[in-house]
Amino acid sequence: MASVSSRLNIQLRDVLVLKQCLKRYFSTCSISRNNTLNTQPARERRSWQVSHCKLRIVQQRGLSSHTLHTDSKNDINPFQLAKPEIDHICNNINKTFRTHLSELREMAQYYFDGQGKTFRPLIVLLMAKTLNAHENTSDVISQSQKQVAMITEMIHTASLVHDDVIDNSSTRRGKPTVDNRWGQRKAILVGDYILSVSSMLLAQLRNEEVVKILSQVIEDLVRGEFMQLGSKEEPNDRFNHYLKKTYKKTASLMANSCKAVAVLNNCSEEITQVAFEYGRNIGMAFQLIDDLLDFTSQESIMGKPTAADLKLGLATAPVLYAAQEHRELNALIMRRFCHEGDVELARNLVAKSDGVYQTRLLAEAHSVAAIKLLNELRHSKARDALENVASMVLSRKK
Repeated sequence: MASVSSRLNIQLRDVLVLKQCLKRYFSTCSISRNNTLNTQPARERRSWQVSHCKLRIVQQRGLSSHTLHTDSKNDINPFQLAKPEIDHICNNINKTFRTHLSELREMAQYYFDGQGKTFRPLIVLLMAKTLNAHENTSDVISQSQKQVAMITEMIHTASLVHDDVIDNSSTRRGKPTVDNRWGQRKAILVGDYILSVSSMLLAQLRNEEVVKILSQVIEDLVRGEFMQLGSKEEPNDRFNHYLKKTYKKTASLMANSCKAVAVLNNCSEEITQVAFEYGRNIGMAFQLIDDLLDFTSQESIMGKPTAADLKLGLATAPVLYAAQEHRELNALIMRRFCHEGDVELARNLVAKSDGVYQTRLLAEAHSVAAIKLLNELRHSKARDALENVASMVLSRKK
């Protein structure tokens, strides 16, 4: 009886949330015809409004059971909990570049200077701890799981080197990019070198399934980069294209790395999928906040130029959401902001819209989904740390 009552209360709350969203929707329909929002095709407007209503419901459901945190849970610092393993990984990565070519070694180690976020290996290590505690009596991370965390960071860093070449970026983490300092040809080669060393480490695991899982990441990175070069004419198709690209370029690495440490722990298919989905949701939230910060943060804080995506001709979530209110953005998106004044106009229109707010809502929904997935795993300090990571993603400034 209690469970039935609980379900009814949840359904009632969902109805109230949906009612609030629909009320907002119908209020937008009554706006003067001079407003650009009112000139949108009704199908587009309904599609986006309904998706926002669903988002609200997901958030309300997730946050209702996770709003109250114990002091002990909040006190857990994810980076401190995994610090010994992260330090071990950072030291070992630099040792793997055993080449007699001093310049190649210097270039390969350039981004492994301890100044990076080490966010990806952090998630992998904490997930390994959590899964080990769930399946066994100890949360001790195996050497093979640590090696996956190393491979994850190396794949990520190699992609940064290549991205900086493609984007012609001048700074990364507050210092000149590899491309800027050593030139394009050497930058491409060192990115390939880092990937080759990570592939050797992957082969050393002698686990065919894990090799397939992490090889998929590299394929996704390339496919995602190609998707970024294209766009879609229809606004709804354009947003779906953006989400798929975001998964392949960012979330796939986190999702599949979490999956890999689950496989190495011989977890069931259900628990392995939980690990994958947690990584996917964190990856999506991370990139959405990154795209948001491109409009709200300062270059001195980010360590790289802001509005960089617009200058590269890329329409990210804040722009795509803003285009629902300011239809003139669609023409700018299709020509990839190539005309003089396009970048500044797009920034101003995003600032006048709900684009940044809606992007944060979507990131919050992914964060909540990640936290809910953790309920499937046995309680441990590492699991609490993963929950804190899901909150940290939303509050980061760079």
